[in-house]
Amino acid sequence: MKRYLIITLAGVATLLTTCSKTVYNPDVCFQEDVLPIFITNCAMPECHSTQEHEAGFDFSNYDGIRKAVKPNHPLQSEAFTTINGNNPSMPRSPYPKLTTKQVNIIKIWINMGANNTSNCKSCDTTNFSFNNRVKVIIDAWCIGCHSATNSSGGYDLSTYTGVVNSITGNKLLGSLQHAAGYSPMPKNTSALAPCDVIAIGKWISAGYPDN
Repeated sequence: MKRYLIITLAGVATLLTTCSKTVYNPDVCFQEDVLPIFITNCAMPECHSTQEHEAGFDFSNYDGIRKAVKPNHPLQSEAFTTINGNNPSMPRSPYPKLTTKQVNIIKIWINMGANNTSNCKSCDTTNFSFNNRVKVIIDAWCIGCHSATNSSGGYDLSTYTGVVNSITGNKLLGSLQHAAGYSPMPKNTSALAPCDVIAIGKWISAGYPDN
């Protein structure tokens, strides 16, 4: 009887552990953390963009993403269920599946109420190294449309050389600043946080070192 009780309690502990929600993280912010995941993985021109609206969804902005979400209920939210699991249906091939971290960020955001939050964390403009700052921004916002497999406009921003090639004629910075005469990037959504644009500008002004 005693052995049976111990086994039962162990089973309950395991069940509680495996069924627990992803840990609440108040630092998850829609504009800085969630939106870039949708922009670079879902809102490509032929998918859930402002122009295409595949399956009726535009994932390039908060209002469009919110239509595929039930706040506090990720398992009842199409924006989550299609990217979750061992064989998620989205993104479709040849695009890579979302990482575990990206899926968890979206799950946490939905569990927190799926609000249009921004400026949840401080932004450091003194750090403008390529690998630790610039590439992180580019990977988050730009790779969906500017990669080796989808070099929109002829630009592949997945490598240092590709990013440097986009600097010519102030194209990269002008596009990120949404300046007149340049194609605004990211396309069909709001501009990047000013401090991110400043950091990239400082990196360019410093001679765009590969650091």
